[in-house]
Amino acid sequence: MLKKLARLFLIKSRLEAWAVIYALAVGACTRGLHYHQVYPGFPGWLLFAACTAAVFMGGAKILDATRPAAVRRGSLVRVLQRARAA
Repeated sequence: MLKKLARLFLIKSRLEAWAVIYALAVGACTRGLHYHQVYPGFPGWLLFAACTAAVFMGGAKILDATRPAAVRRGSLVRVLQRARAA
């Protein structure tokens, strides 16, 4: 029963990944605007940028995790070839 419940929280496709990233971005922008109201000026904009940067980093990791295994292996081979050539 616990495994069935856990499967609900797995991101299986890139469409689901984009939906999760969108939800994270909306929440981060809302929090950033709140920070900007509490801390007007440069500190507020800095905290706003930190909120959105966290979404960029997390979103990249989520999208990388949902790529098919063949694509991941292909990109790993390219990275290793470039490292050996340098």
